[in-house]
Amino acid sequence: MEIKIIDPGMKAFVEDLGRYGYQRYGVSVSGVVDEFASRVANFLTGNPPEAAVIEITLKGISLEFTGDAVFAITGSPCPYTLNGKPLELWQSHHAKAGDQLAGSFMTEGLRNYFSVAGGIDVPVIMGSRSTNLRGKFGGFAGRELQKGDALKTGTVAAAPPLRALEAGHIPHYTADVDVRVIPGPQDDAVTEAGMKTFLSSPYKVSYDSDRMGIRLAGEKIEHVKAADIISDGIAFGSVQAPGDGQPIVMLAERQTTGGYCKIATVITADRSRLAQARPKCVLRFHKISLEESLEALKEYRSFFNKLDEYCPPIQG
Repeated sequence: MEIKIIDPGMKAFVEDLGRYGYQRYGVSVSGVVDEFASRVANFLTGNPPEAAVIEITLKGISLEFTGDAVFAITGSPCPYTLNGKPLELWQSHHAKAGDQLAGSFMTEGLRNYFSVAGGIDVPVIMGSRSTNLRGKFGGFAGRELQKGDALKTGTVAAAPPLRALEAGHIPHYTADVDVRVIPGPQDDAVTEAGMKTFLSSPYKVSYDSDRMGIRLAGEKIEHVKAADIISDGIAFGSVQAPGDGQPIVMLAERQTTGGYCKIATVITADRSRLAQARPKCVLRFHKISLEESLEALKEYRSFFNKLDEYCPPIQG
């Protein structure tokens, strides 16, 4: 079965959970920005968590199914229709050959995740199906999706049951985003006043943001001397403080190393909040301890172990 792209929206990419083990060669991890939404989408369609999905930015995707399928869309609220009839997000649906899915602009947040039973079948390169934009490989021809592209899907032995995530577990995306951070590893590169500024000031998401990182605008963070360090590794959620004092939060498509001091790291449990912060949203950072971050990580991971309970079967 194939999925034919009618309109990819603003930007759409084939992604999975990322390409690990190659950063020492300069190959970025890539992968989905919102792991939570992607994992739930795959569960709703009977896929393993690492199955490839379509990550959609700001405007919903429009496509046509060439065969029977079970699919789901998660992430930001967005008006979708299937053959002109409104479609619920965060639940799975049946589609038949010739059915057309159409999306409009997202009303909150920034990203949707489209999953289909069997996953998006593109070549596995270095252990991943994710798109590496700067390297121009992976995903679908190493690029964002375009009108007229036809994506193959994997085969499934039998159609999975339709499921829906319970309403109480569906995230809400707001214009004010609070995220928790652990200071370091180079928080000593900024003054005490500079760190206080970072942890007490609102920062607005810039339009000059992408899958690589979120550029922020707000109060300048004061350095002890200079922002530059000997380049070292960068993690998802690393908060760089470059020379202009305006922080940058690194995301999935980040470079493998960087030469700006990293004054904090957003905890794993809050990374999906970053993924849905659109331009003009306001981020606020809150310091927590390593022990608190580990507890948050345990709670975050335990959620995925209970998806069978949180996503009960529905009639459809």
